[in-house]
Amino acid sequence: MISKPDKNKTRQRRHARVRGKISGTSERPRLNIFRSNTNIYAQLIDDVAGVTLASASSLDKDVAAGSKTEQAAAVGALVAKRAVAAGHKVVVFDRGGYLYHGRVQALAEAARENGLEF
Repeated sequence: MISKPDKNKTRQRRHARVRGKISGTSERPRLNIFRSNTNIYAQLIDDVAGVTLASASSLDKDVAAGSKTEQAAAVGALVAKRAVAAGHKVVVFDRGGYLYHGRVQALAEAARENGLEF
């Protein structure tokens, strides 16, 4: 009997492959996305210094209740506002091995609408 591949392991493999090619700097930090079943998280990371410059998640009090896609859009807007306040407008987008669809796409588009360029 052939076992089904573990979805998270294949996502992590995809993410590692992409992470070999992209990296965040202080001038152009990496906008990293993590999506769980219930929540979504976004961080701006400077990989050279190894620090998180700004972050937001659907667990923040500033994010209103709604569907998961609406929460993802709110997280994208929030992380963009925090990034611009910290002086970072241009970022490199790291979708974390997830498809650019649904919640990941909603977060990215909301971040673009609120001042981030990628």
